[in-house]
Amino acid sequence: MAVKLRLTRVGKTKQPQYRIVAADSRSPRDGRFIQILGQYDPRQEPSALVVDNDKVVHWLQQGAQPTERVRKLLEISGAMQQFQDAKGAAEGATP
Repeated sequence: MAVKLRLTRVGKTKQPQYRIVAADSRSPRDGRFIQILGQYDPRQEPSALVVDNDKVVHWLQQGAQPTERVRKLLEISGAMQQFQDAKGAAEGATP
């Protein structure tokens, strides 16, 4: 099963809000997901972004692939940097 980190749309008509979720790549955009990892509200000024970085890093270590938009959001939240640091520490620890 290929897992993707992607956005799923919630909210009313013309008032979008998004959740960052881990989902099977074959499931539809607003369909079944495995776990909610954060929320993104582009309508606020500045945009509201809440991400559980520990959960995101866990999924990235398991091989989950973020979409392009989610990758940008994770870079803003600092989760990608945390993942790179954890990956570098794991590579340096192995002999």
